[in-house]
Amino acid sequence: MARTKHEDIREHVTPVEQNGEVVYQSALRPQRFDEYVGQRDVVGNLEVCVAAARKGNWVLDHFLFAGPPGLGKTTLAHVIANELGVKLHVTSGPAIDHKGKLAGLLTALNESDILFIDEIHRLSPIIEENLYPAMEDFYFDFFIGEGPHSKPVKMQLPKFTLLGATTRMGLLSSPLLDRFGFHWQLGYYGDDDMASIVTRSARLLGIPIDENGATEIATRSRGTPRIANRLLRRVRDFASLEGDGSVTREIAAFALERLKVDGSGLDTLDRAYLSIVIDRFDGGPVGIEAIAASLSEERGTLEDVVEPFLLQAGFISRTPRGRIATRSAFEHLGTPKPSKKVPTGAQGRLL
Repeated sequence: MARTKHEDIREHVTPVEQNGEVVYQSALRPQRFDEYVGQRDVVGNLEVCVAAARKGNWVLDHFLFAGPPGLGKTTLAHVIANELGVKLHVTSGPAIDHKGKLAGLLTALNESDILFIDEIHRLSPIIEENLYPAMEDFYFDFFIGEGPHSKPVKMQLPKFTLLGATTRMGLLSSPLLDRFGFHWQLGYYGDDDMASIVTRSARLLGIPIDENGATEIATRSRGTPRIANRLLRRVRDFASLEGDGSVTREIAAFALERLKVDGSGLDTLDRAYLSIVIDRFDGGPVGIEAIAASLSEERGTLEDVVEPFLLQAGFISRTPRGRIATRSAFEHLGTPKPSKKVPTGAQGRLL
């Protein structure tokens, strides 16, 4: 598939995991709750659930983690497994493309093991229906033989925990949602937590960094640890060639400007999106299809990757009539404010 004009630069700030990042991210992944930075409410409540399950010697309930990509849903699954001392089996919704694969995953589980399904909203309806009895009563139905002579067999499964992760909770069916004991919503990280994450990652990677350098990277990382770790590696490259290898605020700012990531974490696609809404459609409202056509980008890319951060940062709002650029967006691009009333960032997110 041909790459779009924004994709080469977009790779730096997309929250979606890139090829070759698995080993790198695993090396930086926290192993215990006390190493996990941010998401304090979620982590605090999970600590109680895990401690209770460990003390009572019972199997942890099924949990669903929701939120934009790159915020630590997979990491939490690893932390929970480590805290409980059980094995973690990792897969994704698209990978379970037929009943046989689901059967293989479930029958490989031992008592109290954790099965983590990323992108669980992409499970097919047939797979979902076969997952229900496994979650509720810990058994799996399959047939022996073919045609009219086939016989149904009920296989008992060990008690296990299913952890699901989704970036699109609205796409999950009600029956599947109802089978999770709780839904944990992860949000974007604040600048202080992001700076702590950058400092920790730099220490693990052996990269000299000062407080101002960590803060500079943190403020441009869109509140997403995966992006922060990726930008840290790119800044390290510039620091090794343009300086003495240490990451300072000046080196970080220079490197990120070269990568076209501005002070708010917006890249060329984000700014092009805002420019289309402001310049071509007078700030909106404008439909997402019109924006996608103007940018020559897929609608799904804009909805899943671009818009979540722009909404969180208060640069756009979604209304029944379409997308609207907020006053913060006009100010960020240095565009004169229109004569019509434009919502502020805080108000815009409520429209």
